[in-house]
Amino acid sequence: MKILPFEYATRNLGRSPVRLLLTVFGSGLVVLLVMIAGSFMVGMQATLDVSGSNNNIMLLGAGSVESVERSEVGMDTAGIVAGSIDGFRSRAGVEGISSEIHVQMPILVDGEDRLILIRGIRPEAFLVHDQVSITTGHAPRNGRNELLVGKLAAQTLGYNEAVDAVGKKVMLDDDAYTISGVLEAGGGIAEGEIWASLIDLQITTQRDTLSCIIVSLDQAKASDLDVFAASRIDLELAAISENEYFAALSQFYKPIEMMVVMTCIMIAVGGMLGGFNSTYAAFASRVREVGTLQTLGYKRSAIALSLVQESILSASIGAIIACMISMLVLDGFTMRFSMGIFTLFMTPKVVTLGIGSGLMLGIIGAIAPAIRCLRLPIPEALRASE
Repeated sequence: MKILPFEYATRNLGRSPVRLLLTVFGSGLVVLLVMIAGSFMVGMQATLDVSGSNNNIMLLGAGSVESVERSEVGMDTAGIVAGSIDGFRSRAGVEGISSEIHVQMPILVDGEDRLILIRGIRPEAFLVHDQVSITTGHAPRNGRNELLVGKLAAQTLGYNEAVDAVGKKVMLDDDAYTISGVLEAGGGIAEGEIWASLIDLQITTQRDTLSCIIVSLDQAKASDLDVFAASRIDLELAAISENEYFAALSQFYKPIEMMVVMTCIMIAVGGMLGGFNSTYAAFASRVREVGTLQTLGYKRSAIALSLVQESILSASIGAIIACMISMLVLDGFTMRFSMGIFTLFMTPKVVTLGIGSGLMLGIIGAIAPAIRCLRLPIPEALRASE
């Protein structure tokens, strides 16, 4: 089969700069939205995946297993757990039993309220959550009204660099707090949180219950906690591993992920139709040119291949531009959700998805215009107006 030279398709791209720009814009918008949706799901899942530990068991209020923020546990429960079960992780005589409060509260920073998740902790929390490390400053101390901010939480407070937040004063409810340090958690949810002294946070929130107790296992088994929770009906507890909790949380956010995906798809369809319209108009006006090529001996399949190449080239330009924008601007962009903050990651899979969607857009976008150009008999095509 005699094939049209590839240069023919490339030269045709410049025949109508306006139409080329419309096609590039439409395809670029579609690819950009596809990549945003993909990175949204990858980023949220990655954050949840690294946030839990299979060796950590959460004791929550019965009936509140799906949300630690709604859970209530008695203040003396941690001592009862420590006295009833042996085999928890320990270091320097300190057992890995962390009493915690999780609460969403507005923090007043530079006259502006910023809603963020605050976790009240005791020093044992750093033994239980061993993926958390303090990179700058020190942990919050009792009675000092100090806060330890996650590196992503610092961005929520308005600081481009987390270290710039250290030493700053903020208002939590009616109490003044000082940011004492910055924490990292390997990309986990804790990086989007603020940690405070448990006692100070209880005084500020006027709360006399805990949200949860998290224990780190050594010789003890998860079944020991299940038996304890079942036998101590008076405490009204439910035991669940951190991994299971965050897996359930991931399922809870599936509808949000689907909503984001569907929104992106709807906008992408609009951009795709605009691109199809410009491609159709560009190809439909070349019916006489297609008829002339057929009289020169080129088969319809060869002409169709050239039209597809031209469409793929224009769509690829848009896809490349979209990938560059995604990699340079959106990679590492942080987004907030109710449990904290997560980061958009433009992984190789997401980039491949974007390039692939651009190529598919070019192929699909050329089918209808090619059929329109090639379905006419040669004499009728030669009589067609440009």
